Amino acid sequence: MKTAKLRNLILELLVRIEKDHGFSHLLINQEIKKKELNPKDEALLTQIIYGTLERKMTLDYYLFKYVDPNKKIDDWVRMLLRMSVYQMVYLDKIPDHAVIHEAVEIAKKKGHRGIQGFINGVLRNIQRNGVREISEIKDPVKRLSIETSHPEWLVNRWIQQYGFQTTEAICQANLKQKPMSVRIQPLKISREEAMEELRQEGFTVKPSLFSNQGILIQKGNVLSSKLFEQGKLTIQDESSMLVAEVLKPEPGMDVLDSCSAPGGKATHIAEKMLDEGAVYAHDLHQKKVKLIEDKQKTLDLSIIQATAHDARKLKEKYAEASFDRILVDAPCSGLGVINSKPEIKYEKSERDIERLHTIQLDILNHVADLLKNDGLFVYSTCTIEKTENEQVIKSFLKENPDFTVDADFFKELPEELQSSIGVTEYGLQLFPQSFGTDGFFLTRLRKGT
Repeated sequence: MKTAKLRNLILELLVRIEKDHGFSHLLINQEIKKKELNPKDEALLTQIIYGTLERKMTLDYYLFKYVDPNKKIDDWVRMLLRMSVYQMVYLDKIPDHAVIHEAVEIAKKKGHRGIQGFINGVLRNIQRNGVREISEIKDPVKRLSIETSHPEWLVNRWIQQYGFQTTEAICQANLKQKPMSVRIQPLKISREEAMEELRQEGFTVKPSLFSNQGILIQKGNVLSSKLFEQGKLTIQDESSMLVAEVLKPEPGMDVLDSCSAPGGKATHIAEKMLDEGAVYAHDLHQKKVKLIEDKQKTLDLSIIQATAHDARKLKEKYAEASFDRILVDAPCSGLGVINSKPEIKYEKSERDIERLHTIQLDILNHVADLLKNDGLFVYSTCTIEKTENEQVIKSFLKENPDFTVDADFFKELPEELQSSIGVTEYGLQLFPQSFGTDGFFLTRLRKGT
């Protein structure tokens, strides 16, 4: 694709993500498939979009030296400036003059002569004079907020929960690329066989510490591998793989996955059960149920029964004590996956977190009666918010005295995790800086003595 056309596409996607609140990873994947981009263009598009989103507040700080923050300018103009400054500051391989030329060419086609001159003037000023030093910001919280492009309310909130040092590490980790991880389909291939085949295809891989089905891809685009095309691998973050491991499903069991889409954990559970028994998977939205069905089909599994249902109304569908295992992978703020969905940090609010706490507790209280005595119950989220994690479990245990946190849960964790900073009496909090995973919480509860 010609350079100008690629930059136009990047700008269009950035505006759509910000204006329509679209998920960056979904829009990027759709466009890559639709436009059939070559690997070089795909890599540049991904880098500029993620980089611009990740550094949005930092880029605005740099721009405010040259552009009045109160000046009314079109969304596309502001975004064009951001993506241009991102390339000038953070990408070494693209000369400044080339970035400025492309920006001016885009402005020429999309706006009037005044806009063209404005963009040219701002970018040439930055080229000549450079950007402001972040060290000029004296307030340490504001400085961390701008330096890592995390809203100040969020930085303050994490400092209150975890202290400044841990918060700084979280924010920095959210800007770093983490390795992709995949899970083997064990009914089709062993991990050793898969790793050997991937190495033969030129990938650099190593086994996951979190799951005996997990593989870390250190080099190479695994989506283009033969194993992925054959349904022998599926993408899943290492932290998410822990869920099925600690749920301990066995062949022949009845398992409830109450908030299942897109189906990564449900299919992992089915694999652990050797595709024998039943996994009842539900999501609130019918269109998301199809994602579960598609994932089951891709992996050649058969025991997942997926239907649309509100997790807070499952007692209308199932009798008490119906399940050997229950998973509540609860709807959450997603503040543990900022690394792969950077737009999340700008879109969430404290009100969202409080609202989600109520929903999460409602789901737990509702499905609790569906578990058999001495059954196991796993709660997980992809957030690092105590309000959505520890405090939900604490409230649930107070309201449901027949449940306890399963002491064996902590002993069965991988050794490296047992002594991590995220272990509390209520479960395990994984931080993005600790093991290069998503920020993730999980715990296991037991019903009965």
